[in-house]
Amino acid sequence: MSESEPSRKGCVFCEIIDGKRENEIKYQDEKFVVFMDKRPATKHHYLVVPRIHYKNVLSLKVDEVDLKMVKVGEQIMTENKGDLSGLRMGFHWPPFHSISHLHLHVIAPEEEMGLIARAIFKVNSYWFVHLIQYNIEILNLM
Repeated sequence: MSESEPSRKGCVFCEIIDGKRENEIKYQDEKFVVFMDKRPATKHHYLVVPRIHYKNVLSLKVDEVDLKMVKVGEQIMTENKGDLSGLRMGFHWPPFHSISHLHLHVIAPEEEMGLIARAIFKVNSYWFVHLIQYNIEILNLM
């Protein structure tokens, strides 16, 4: 999927990436930008967002899956003294996402998640796909 102006127009994450909306950028490189979730589930709840506007996880083709998102998520967690042993990473499965721009949730420690957050980011649910589950599904498509 290629980046297109109509899909970027009005996208909150694209506005953050383009510097048109205030947000503390925790990390950025040529492919990704990382910032805190607006409604964090724990002290460490980051979003790894690609600079290219992909609508959601289902809009990715197999050859577009960039596992560097995982490395970036682990790196930002380590740099901010987050607990990697209690790490939860995953995507909200459409239509259960609030922003139509692909983003990886990186959350720790999962033990500190409240009842509502545990439901929102429930592993192997219809609405939240844990990174391990997603990777298995992608490998099955290859």
